[in-house]
Amino acid sequence: MTGELKDGETEEEFLHSFIRKQGNIYKPNNKDMENESLNEKAMEDVHTKEIDLVNRDPKRINDDVVKVDFEDIIAEPAGTYSFDGVWKASFTTFTVTKYWCYRLLTALVGIPLALIWGIFFAILSFVHIWAVVPCVKSYLIETHCISRVYSIFVHTFCDPLFEAMGKCLSNIRVRATKEV
Repeated sequence: MTGELKDGETEEEFLHSFIRKQGNIYKPNNKDMENESLNEKAMEDVHTKEIDLVNRDPKRINDDVVKVDFEDIIAEPAGTYSFDGVWKASFTTFTVTKYWCYRLLTALVGIPLALIWGIFFAILSFVHIWAVVPCVKSYLIETHCISRVYSIFVHTFCDPLFEAMGKCLSNIRVRATKEV
Protein backbone atom coordinates (compact mmCIF):
# COMPACT_ATOMS: atom_id res chain seq x y z
CA MET A 1 0.00 0.00 0.00
CA THR A 2 1.65 3.18 -1.13
CA GLY A 3 -0.96 5.56 0.20
CA GLU A 4 -1.97 6.76 -3.28
CA LEU A 5 -5.22 6.43 -5.22
CA LYS A 6 -5.13 3.80 -7.95
CA ASP A 7 -6.57 4.51 -11.41
CA GLY A 8 -10.37 4.44 -11.30
CA GLU A 9 -10.53 4.22 -7.52
CA THR A 10 -12.63 6.73 -5.60
CA GLU A 11 -11.44 8.28 -2.35
CA GLU A 12 -14.10 6.34 -0.39
CA GLU A 13 -12.92 2.98 -1.86
CA PHE A 14 -9.34 3.95 -1.08
CA LEU A 15 -10.14 4.73 2.57
CA HIS A 16 -12.25 1.58 2.88
CA SER A 17 -9.45 -0.66 1.54
CA PHE A 18 -6.92 1.08 3.81
CA ILE A 19 -9.05 0.44 6.90
CA ARG A 20 -9.57 -3.19 5.86
CA LYS A 21 -5.86 -3.83 5.39
CA GLN A 22 -4.88 -2.15 8.65
CA GLY A 23 -7.73 -3.64 10.60
CA ASN A 24 -10.34 -1.76 12.57
CA ILE A 25 -12.08 -2.34 15.86
CA TYR A 26 -14.81 -4.41 14.21
CA LYS A 27 -12.69 -6.57 11.88
CA PRO A 28 -9.15 -6.62 13.28
CA ASN A 29 -6.10 -7.86 11.44
CA ASN A 30 -4.48 -8.57 14.79
CA LYS A 31 -4.03 -12.37 15.12
CA ASP A 32 -4.66 -12.40 18.88
CA MET A 33 -7.93 -10.56 18.43
CA GLU A 34 -8.81 -12.87 15.54
CA ASN A 35 -8.28 -15.91 17.79
CA GLU A 36 -10.48 -14.32 20.44
CA SER A 37 -13.23 -13.82 17.86
CA LEU A 38 -12.88 -17.50 16.88
CA ASN A 39 -13.29 -18.45 20.55
CA GLU A 40 -16.41 -16.27 20.72
CA LYS A 41 -17.76 -18.04 17.63
CA ALA A 42 -17.09 -21.39 19.28
CA MET A 43 -19.03 -20.22 22.35
CA GLU A 44 -21.92 -19.13 20.13
CA ASP A 45 -21.88 -22.51 18.35
CA VAL A 46 -22.56 -24.31 21.65
CA HIS A 47 -25.92 -22.57 21.88
CA THR A 48 -26.75 -22.61 18.17
CA LYS A 49 -25.46 -26.02 17.09
CA GLU A 50 -27.57 -28.00 14.70
CA ILE A 51 -29.45 -31.03 15.90
CA ASP A 52 -28.82 -34.42 14.30
CA LEU A 53 -32.17 -35.75 13.07
CA VAL A 54 -30.72 -39.11 11.99
CA ASN A 55 -28.70 -40.17 15.04
CA ARG A 56 -30.81 -39.00 17.97
CA ASP A 57 -28.84 -40.90 20.62
CA PRO A 58 -25.19 -40.13 19.73
CA LYS A 59 -23.91 -40.98 23.22
CA ARG A 60 -25.95 -44.21 23.27
CA ILE A 61 -27.54 -43.61 26.67
CA ASN A 62 -30.65 -45.65 25.82
CA ASP A 63 -29.11 -48.63 24.01
CA ASP A 64 -29.91 -51.29 26.59
CA VAL A 65 -32.79 -49.63 28.34
CA VAL A 66 -35.62 -48.74 25.99
CA LYS A 67 -34.92 -50.76 22.87
CA VAL A 68 -37.99 -53.03 22.80
CA ASP A 69 -39.02 -54.88 19.68
CA PHE A 70 -41.86 -57.28 18.97
CA GLU A 71 -39.55 -60.29 19.33
CA ASP A 72 -38.50 -59.10 22.81
CA ILE A 73 -42.11 -59.10 24.03
CA ILE A 74 -44.02 -61.78 22.15
CA ALA A 75 -42.50 -65.12 21.16
CA GLU A 76 -44.08 -68.43 20.21
CA PRO A 77 -42.13 -71.56 21.11
CA ALA A 78 -41.70 -74.36 18.59
CA GLY A 79 -44.85 -76.41 18.16
CA THR A 80 -47.30 -73.69 19.28
CA TYR A 81 -47.47 -71.41 16.27
CA SER A 82 -50.51 -69.30 15.46
CA PHE A 83 -51.67 -68.70 11.90
CA ASP A 84 -49.12 -66.82 9.79
CA GLY A 85 -51.65 -64.07 9.10
CA VAL A 86 -52.32 -63.62 12.82
CA TRP A 87 -48.58 -63.48 13.54
CA LYS A 88 -48.01 -60.87 10.81
CA ALA A 89 -51.04 -58.83 11.93
CA SER A 90 -49.86 -58.99 15.55
CA PHE A 91 -46.38 -57.82 14.55
CA THR A 92 -47.79 -54.96 12.47
CA THR A 93 -50.27 -53.95 15.19
CA PHE A 94 -47.59 -53.95 17.91
CA THR A 95 -45.08 -52.03 15.81
CA VAL A 96 -47.49 -49.40 14.49
CA THR A 97 -49.18 -48.92 17.88
CA LYS A 98 -45.85 -48.50 19.65
CA TYR A 99 -44.65 -46.09 16.94
CA TRP A 100 -47.76 -43.85 16.93
CA CYS A 101 -48.34 -43.92 20.68
CA TYR A 102 -44.74 -42.82 21.19
CA ARG A 103 -45.15 -40.05 18.63
CA LEU A 104 -48.45 -38.91 20.14
CA LEU A 105 -47.04 -38.91 23.68
CA THR A 106 -43.93 -37.00 22.62
CA ALA A 107 -46.08 -34.48 20.77
CA LEU A 108 -48.34 -33.94 23.79
CA VAL A 109 -45.92 -34.36 26.69
CA GLY A 110 -42.44 -34.06 25.16
CA ILE A 111 -42.27 -30.29 24.84
CA PRO A 112 -43.63 -29.58 28.35
CA LEU A 113 -41.24 -32.17 29.80
CA ALA A 114 -38.35 -30.68 27.82
CA LEU A 115 -39.28 -27.32 29.33
CA ILE A 116 -39.43 -28.80 32.85
CA TRP A 117 -36.10 -30.66 32.42
CA GLY A 118 -34.50 -27.54 30.96
CA ILE A 119 -35.63 -25.51 33.98
CA PHE A 120 -34.53 -28.29 36.36
CA PHE A 121 -31.03 -28.55 34.91
CA ALA A 122 -30.72 -24.76 34.71
CA ILE A 123 -31.57 -24.55 38.42
CA LEU A 124 -29.23 -27.44 39.18
CA SER A 125 -26.40 -25.74 37.26
CA PHE A 126 -27.14 -22.42 38.94
CA VAL A 127 -27.13 -23.95 42.42
CA HIS A 128 -23.95 -25.89 41.70
CA ILE A 129 -22.11 -22.86 40.27
CA TRP A 130 -23.36 -20.20 42.69
CA ALA A 131 -23.90 -22.16 45.92
CA VAL A 132 -22.28 -25.61 46.10
CA VAL A 133 -18.83 -24.81 44.73
CA PRO A 134 -18.44 -21.61 46.79
CA CYS A 135 -19.59 -23.45 49.94
CA VAL A 136 -17.16 -26.30 49.32
CA LYS A 137 -14.32 -23.83 48.67
CA SER A 138 -15.23 -21.92 51.82
CA TYR A 139 -15.33 -25.16 53.79
CA LEU A 140 -11.91 -26.18 52.46
CA ILE A 141 -10.46 -22.78 53.35
CA GLU A 142 -11.91 -22.95 56.86
CA THR A 143 -10.78 -26.53 57.43
CA HIS A 144 -7.31 -25.58 56.24
CA CYS A 145 -7.22 -22.81 58.82
CA ILE A 146 -8.54 -25.14 61.53
CA SER A 147 -6.03 -27.84 60.55
CA ARG A 148 -3.18 -25.36 60.94
CA VAL A 149 -4.42 -24.36 64.41
CA TYR A 150 -4.83 -28.05 65.32
CA SER A 151 -1.34 -28.83 64.03
CA ILE A 152 0.15 -26.02 66.11
CA PHE A 153 -1.76 -27.28 69.16
CA VAL A 154 -0.50 -30.85 68.68
CA HIS A 155 3.10 -29.78 68.12
CA THR A 156 3.02 -27.39 71.08
CA PHE A 157 1.28 -29.47 73.73
CA CYS A 158 0.89 -33.10 72.69
CA ASP A 159 4.28 -33.78 71.09
CA PRO A 160 6.35 -32.79 74.17
CA LEU A 161 3.96 -34.66 76.49
CA PHE A 162 4.08 -37.89 74.52
CA GLU A 163 7.83 -37.54 73.97
CA ALA A 164 8.39 -37.20 77.75
CA MET A 165 6.07 -40.13 78.45
CA GLY A 166 7.92 -42.19 75.86
CA LYS A 167 11.29 -41.43 77.48
CA CYS A 168 9.95 -42.25 80.95
CA LEU A 169 8.36 -45.50 79.90
CA SER A 170 11.09 -46.60 77.51
CA ASN A 171 13.09 -48.35 80.27
CA ILE A 172 10.20 -50.60 81.29
CA ARG A 173 10.82 -54.14 80.16
CA VAL A 174 8.16 -56.81 80.23
CA ARG A 175 9.20 -60.40 80.30
CA ALA A 176 6.69 -63.19 79.94
CA THR A 177 7.57 -66.57 81.32
CA LYS A 178 5.48 -69.64 81.18
CA GLU A 179 5.26 -71.62 84.40
CA VAL A 180 4.25 -75.21 84.28
